[in-house]
Amino acid sequence: MNLTPTLLIDADACPVLDKALFISSQYEIESILFCDTSHSIQREGVKTVIVDKGMDSVDFKLLNALSKGDIVITQDYGLGAMALAKGAYVVNQNGLQMTSDNIDALLNQRHMSAQIRRAGGRTKGPKKRTQENNLAFELKFRQICEQAVAKR
Repeated sequence: MNLTPTLLIDADACPVLDKALFISSQYEIESILFCDTSHSIQREGVKTVIVDKGMDSVDFKLLNALSKGDIVITQDYGLGAMALAKGAYVVNQNGLQMTSDNIDALLNQRHMSAQIRRAGGRTKGPKKRTQENNLAFELKFRQICEQAVAKR
């Protein structure tokens, strides 16, 4: 087991990428970006894992690299659930921490929305990103970094 946690970022469409990398560096947490070939995201001094395009290919590569106590940033509740099962801390881009207490409700909400769309209905898309979203993410992410580092 590593002495410090690793931050694994589902980097495709991650609006807090640079903020997360800055904060994680303050805690001396190594970061790894995961993206597919259509998003090839690079940051200096940060490892990037690029996978072929394909449904969930990024998710499975990230999960294979994940260890208990690592931190995952994703907006994908399915990936979040699998990361929680492996003992990771999971947070989305708006500062919502996915936990064993809320993941079932989040997955159910995702399922219900998918059913509505399959039936021809419409669901609301994501709201425009706000400064409050950025602040909520930063506060929760710092809290998670402190918890993760303290447990190692």
